[in-house]
Amino acid sequence: MRPVSAAFLRTVRGSHTMAARARVCETFQTGTDPDGTEIPILAGDVISDANSDVRSTLDLVTAGHGMWPTSHGNLLLAPYGNEILVERGVKFGNGVTEWVSLGYYRIQTPDQATTPDGPIRISARDRMAGLIDGRLLAPAQFTASQTYGDVVEQLVLQVYPNATIEWDDTTDVDTLGRALVAEEDRFGFLADLVTSRGKIWYWDHRGVLVIRDPPDVDVPVFDVDAGKGGVLVAASRQLTRERVYNAVVAFGEATDTAAPARATAINGDSNSPTYFSGPFGPVPRFFASPLLTSNAEAAKAAETILRRQLGLPYVVDFSAVPNPALEPWDPVRIRYSSKVGIETHIIDRITIPLVAAAPMTATTREQTVVLVGSA
Repeated sequence: MRPVSAAFLRTVRGSHTMAARARVCETFQTGTDPDGTEIPILAGDVISDANSDVRSTLDLVTAGHGMWPTSHGNLLLAPYGNEILVERGVKFGNGVTEWVSLGYYRIQTPDQATTPDGPIRISARDRMAGLIDGRLLAPAQFTASQTYGDVVEQLVLQVYPNATIEWDDTTDVDTLGRALVAEEDRFGFLADLVTSRGKIWYWDHRGVLVIRDPPDVDVPVFDVDAGKGGVLVAASRQLTRERVYNAVVAFGEATDTAAPARATAINGDSNSPTYFSGPFGPVPRFFASPLLTSNAEAAKAAETILRRQLGLPYVVDFSAVPNPALEPWDPVRIRYSSKVGIETHIIDRITIPLVAAAPMTATTREQTVVLVGSA
């Protein structure tokens, strides 16, 4: 969850006044208070999806009078590299507004349905889009003695020279252990590298590239509940086998003198409805990476990937009073009514509106604690 005060979390649970703002930044910046040109927000939202390569996208409608980009005029909203920092906040009774940054978004497409001065709809994507677009012009070679941090820094800073990269532990100083070549897919190589070490990565609300272990799902950060003092507006639910795995096989590449590293992690909890040896049946996922040079590394990757998938095949879509601090991977407690027990769910996808009239919507999967074993 994005950092906010206790007063903020209390306030969003009741009647309050929201605020939203958007600033167009003409230079690459980091932090939650950049220099930029504020533009009005007529409508829009931010959608964040834990399962998407580009984790967050922005859809924003702003005033169009004199703002359409032209070759000899105002290029503020042109899709030539400018970014928009968007925020949603709460206005307290004392006149102070606490803002929550929703991140930086590179302008992708401005669209004006009514010329010359009608509203402009802007589609924008977070900074991961730049790494996807920035394919390598020539293969990049890395030696066995180079560190993970060296590789990430080189490939990211070629696209964003002023980027800040933040690891949550010392994995960045570990050496690769074997020579590697990144062909042309910069993003794919980096994603493979991060996943091979059991990490997730994304550009956060500060514009920082964060590489970290998946968050602790055992400690819910917010209650989404119905009734007096609750925030739940509506909910629907579904049981599905889609994207539900109960085993992960991770393996590396063979060398001239050794077999490839290989390990398998399974859902070994006989009380789980997705138990590997139960009636759900075996449903493995496979992950191959040349970065896996030992069975121990393969085991860590397999276990981490499996834990990211685990949970009951039980999906809930809900709408609620918006809390812009929430983001993908956050565990939340859901209670549909006073007569129904509490369920712990992990947010997979969330939509934060930028106007007062719209609710927040989210898609979740129920989280259960299971025994992860090896096979």
